[in-house]
Amino acid sequence: MSSIGDGFKNIFLAGLGAIAYTGEKGKEVIDQLVEKGEITLDQGRELNEELRRKADDATKDVREGALEAAMKAMTPEERDAFVAKAAEFARIQNEEAAQAAAATEAAAAEVEAEVEEVEAAVVEAVEDVAEAVEDAAAGVADEK
Repeated sequence: MSSIGDGFKNIFLAGLGAIAYTGEKGKEVIDQLVEKGEITLDQGRELNEELRRKADDATKDVREGALEAAMKAMTPEERDAFVAKAAEFARIQNEEAAQAAAATEAAAAEVEAEVEEVEAAVVEAVEDVAEAVEDAAAGVADEK
């Protein structure tokens, strides 16, 4: 199974490398055209976005094709083990994502509580200043 995994990995990495190289070269050509004024900057951005979308699609196709080839080369038992391992990875990732979301919510609640405390302190300080101004105004009025 190790050789199948290595082959799958090599196919996947080769596909990604080819896509990345093509994307880089395509971007270089587009950037040169933009520099030369042969296309507008907006057209260049559109072409870059289209190239990126196509590269993403090609990456997905290569990844899926490599996975399909690897799965075809496996025995039913190896496929079952692979699926179980993938499910375990997914479970762990989902748990980590849920923990991160909970931590983010807790941090947001703490910040919200601190903001409320600061708001209350500001309101109290403003009331104290208003009272002091009123007292000072009353003292000035009494002196007259």
